[in-house]
Amino acid sequence: MTMSIHRRIADELGVREHQVDAAVELLDGGATVPFIARYRKEVTGTLDDAQLRTLEERLRYLRELEERRAAILESIRSQGKLDDALEARIMEADSKARLEDIYLPYKPKRRTKAQIAREAGLEPLADGLLADPSVDPLAAAAAFVDPDKGVADAGAALDGARAILVERFAEDADLIGALREQMWSRGRLVSKVREGKEEAGAKFADYFDFSEPFGKLPSHRILAMFRGEKEEALSLVLEPSDETPDGPSDYELRIARRFSISDRGRPADRWLTDTVRWAWRTRVLVHLGIDLRMRLWQAAEEEAVRVFATNLRDLLLAAPAGARPTMGLDPGLRTGVKVAVTDTTGKVVATETIYPHEPRRRWDESLAVLGRLAELHRVELIAIGNGTASRETDKLAADLIKLRPELKLTKIVVSEAGASVYSASAYASQELPGLDVSLRGAVSIARRLQDPLAELVKIDPKSIGVGQYQHDLSEVKLSRSLDAVVEDCVNAVGVDVNTASAPLLTRVSGIGSTLADNIVAHRETNGPFRSRKALKDVARLGPKAFEQCAGFLRIPAGDDPLDSSSVHPEAYPVVRRILQTTGHEIGTLIGNGTALRAIRPGDFTDDTFGLPTVTDILKELEKPGRDPRPAFKTATFKEGVEKIADLKPGMILEGVVTNVAAFGAFVDIGVHQDGLVHVSAMSHNFVKDPRDVVKSGDIVRVKVLEVDIPRKRISLTLRLEDQATSGRTEQQRGSGGGRRDNQRRGFQPKQQDRGGSPGGAFAEAFRKAGLDPKR
Repeated sequence: MTMSIHRRIADELGVREHQVDAAVELLDGGATVPFIARYRKEVTGTLDDAQLRTLEERLRYLRELEERRAAILESIRSQGKLDDALEARIMEADSKARLEDIYLPYKPKRRTKAQIAREAGLEPLADGLLADPSVDPLAAAAAFVDPDKGVADAGAALDGARAILVERFAEDADLIGALREQMWSRGRLVSKVREGKEEAGAKFADYFDFSEPFGKLPSHRILAMFRGEKEEALSLVLEPSDETPDGPSDYELRIARRFSISDRGRPADRWLTDTVRWAWRTRVLVHLGIDLRMRLWQAAEEEAVRVFATNLRDLLLAAPAGARPTMGLDPGLRTGVKVAVTDTTGKVVATETIYPHEPRRRWDESLAVLGRLAELHRVELIAIGNGTASRETDKLAADLIKLRPELKLTKIVVSEAGASVYSASAYASQELPGLDVSLRGAVSIARRLQDPLAELVKIDPKSIGVGQYQHDLSEVKLSRSLDAVVEDCVNAVGVDVNTASAPLLTRVSGIGSTLADNIVAHRETNGPFRSRKALKDVARLGPKAFEQCAGFLRIPAGDDPLDSSSVHPEAYPVVRRILQTTGHEIGTLIGNGTALRAIRPGDFTDDTFGLPTVTDILKELEKPGRDPRPAFKTATFKEGVEKIADLKPGMILEGVVTNVAAFGAFVDIGVHQDGLVHVSAMSHNFVKDPRDVVKSGDIVRVKVLEVDIPRKRISLTLRLEDQATSGRTEQQRGSGGGRRDNQRRGFQPKQQDRGGSPGGAFAEAFRKAGLDPKR
């Protein structure tokens, strides 16, 4: 079975089976995906991290499938019902759904009507009527009447026979599989508002009278409707869409054909066709509805997890401001603005609380405090959290910059998502023991501007808030995906082992929480590490852990220049050979692009290090310790545009992408309320995935199309030549939620997908996402 799993994964990935064999062996041996992707290219045939993550997921699924297959075989074998043909069908099942379809007739269950009927001896009656419809049902049933067995009369006998056939029809694996796919391709999800729930469920208004084919439903609509059902605002029905009021549906005809049932006027034909209809409506349709509901949910969940993971990756790999003294401002009104200044290493050097806003309004006093701190600690950047009073605090920072131009300050509004979670965490208490909880958020805001990755790894990824419907998703699936993203990001960037926090070290390949704590403790006791080799002195950091982590840990200004690069210590001999051959010293070769490009990688390969590794080594020597993250730059918000009421259709503004969803992107334009660029307003060309156009953290220029102040909704476009709509709001136009009203207002997905004018599609997207993009 192992070989068949590997072969299947190889076919799915479009690679050779020996590549999968090698990758699985490494994964089973404890190697991480970042390590395999970076340092075992020769072994896997250069499988990249995306392929390896897919391989890892499929391996998990297929191994679970094999475990379930073995359990099913054992169950049927113990019942004495396993023959060669059945075993062959079970062995050929290529999905969990197919496996369960085959197992259904043999699955232990509570006593059913069919089982009771079989115990009463009625199975020969059912078989006889199915085999020979020319027999009169009542006459045949009379022979099976037996009050002692609970069969009081011929009618009861026929009821029992029907129960046996209904169960047989509903448990035919091949038939159920075919009907499931037919219903998936032809059926629709229909949503209606529950009686009396129009007002309470207003945010689901677009689904009060809604219908769409299963295969065309995007994930955010599925999740929104399921949320509406969960909140008891909507009723959902999965319609097969082939039902006919006066005759049998195509589904019923397919069941009849499967068992050679047709109405040719014979005595039992009518009874058999009624049995087919009863089986379809009471068993098969119910069963398929459950299956397809799960299929819809799983598809939507998978896409939502992917969106969350992609946005998290963009946020973690956002441009770092770097080692610059930074002032973090955690805005607040009544409780004041919390201030924290961090030095170039992120160490807290000063904290304050100021009260520039209502109700105290100590504006000038607050400016004086900020100016004094900025001058004393040579602050270069001001990081402002985007929560309550963010815009007012941004104005305070702007006044400070005008008042003290000699300080050369730059202000940036940053996401404070998760800052409160960090502030109250056990790690924050350990990291900032003498600091009040309320001030820790300001520290986090400052540090996440200096190095987003290093700061955000201290927070549970689910608390960073860059996903849709995250509380509805599988905890295990979401956590596994987000943890993989964090691991990939941390290892792609690399970590300074002498400054990294324990949470950051924990995300490095091969290092768990215990080893991370041991590294920090060793560093505090013995001083900074001078070489990667010294890591072997850390308690419990053995050869396997060293192999996994060493290449991702950096030691700037250490004893060996290679220790600050991504060249793995195991490959240092290759570098030594290059130095010996070229006659260079390491100091003159590192960064010497001309000399390095003159070297032929093939001249330095051997049985261990092939062309991919040697090529990577030369690239790294040319730009040692290169950071894959973009250069740091900031958006400039327009003066005088501070709140949503200041916006006018037609304005062109600069902003920062804060979140990307399946239907578009949210952009911070400096009014304390993100605007939405619907997918239809991103490009003149068809856009399948908004992430093909923008990602979180991008600085973009947008035009304001429409402003709905009562609902706090801002419609934006990236196509600056688009015409803004009239000043009418959604409420002024009317907000009927029915299907006809949606069509009138241009809400049909196909119209949006063609890239036409978005019109009211923005409001639809907000509602269908089940959220308002409030920070």
